[in-house]
Amino acid sequence: MTQPPAPLNQQQQQQLVWQIGHALATPLPPGWQQMRVEYRAAGRHVEVDLLVTGQDGLPRPAQPSPEAVQLLGNLRAGMYQPGRGTWLSAILVYGSATVLSTDFLADVEPPWRQAPPPIGFQDELRFFPRAEESIPPWLRQRAGMEPAPAATPPAEAPEALKSPRVYDGLDESGRPVVNREPLSPAERDRVLEYLDGAPVVLASRTYDADAFDPDREPLVPLNFRTDGRWYWPGAVAYYLREHDVAPDPELLGHIRALRFTLPEVGEPERELAVAAITGQPST
Repeated sequence: MTQPPAPLNQQQQQQLVWQIGHALATPLPPGWQQMRVEYRAAGRHVEVDLLVTGQDGLPRPAQPSPEAVQLLGNLRAGMYQPGRGTWLSAILVYGSATVLSTDFLADVEPPWRQAPPPIGFQDELRFFPRAEESIPPWLRQRAGMEPAPAATPPAEAPEALKSPRVYDGLDESGRPVVNREPLSPAERDRVLEYLDGAPVVLASRTYDADAFDPDREPLVPLNFRTDGRWYWPGAVAYYLREHDVAPDPELLGHIRALRFTLPEVGEPERELAVAAITGQPST
């Protein structure tokens, strides 16, 4: 394989996702409730894990059919974007009669059972070429490439600082409402590392009540962190960790665009965040 195949359009991708589900389900005994398949690849190195939930509600590992593995590889190749590469890991979840969710990660290192050797990552970049700016640092390192020159992100004006929605609204009883796709376990850990790694710019010694579980002991941190472009309350990481509530989609897109790597946050950026939080002009 030296040239990526012709790309699949959206309809072809959806059809292939359905074919994968059929190929996974065909060897299974009747009565299964849910299938979750995770596919990880770099070059010729491929790992596939299949969990099947039966009528008892318990997920159990199963052996994916060779046809399903081949179709997953076809989907990965068909989703290649010139200069951007293709995804390295995917999680597809099926109900008994529907596709429940699909998650494709192109820039996050998969949680390998056994990490591929450098040739696997070199093959990845040969089979699915990427522009320099689309090769994340970890992939460069794995492939034995020289690190890319560090780029300093441009400073933004104070009014450009953004703050996320913690949840999407409240229902009639005053309980929070969330309409967001859950994160895969691997991405959840990377997002938490980003959120928790940003410097605290304001903090209280007390804790707030859990809006999703008001009877729980108050443990929601009353603090704010910033990465110089966004500032967010401690509740964002808390609810992701405790209730799997993904961050505001716009903040999540920002974190993904930075490839889960925090920029340097200097004193001027911290002062701007404090000014935005308190409504006071920065000095």
